[in-house]
Amino acid sequence: MAAAQPIVVYPLAADGGRRVRVDDRFVGMAYGLLDVVEFLRLAGLEDVDDDWVRRSALIEWRGSGPDGWER
Repeated sequence: MAAAQPIVVYPLAADGGRRVRVDDRFVGMAYGLLDVVEFLRLAGLEDVDDDWVRRSALIEWRGSGPDGWER
């Protein structure tokens, strides 16, 4: 991962999901924190859990932070 914040979680969409991008690739639509964890595992980050996702400086949370899943 080349960028300082290679993981971006976008603001809520109309359906309540948040797009997740790793580097320059969209990896899925997350509907909760555990979806983000799974997308990152599938992208090759093996030791990721929900605590890591909440604290990581590698993730840029747009719109709201890791607890922003409801309108």
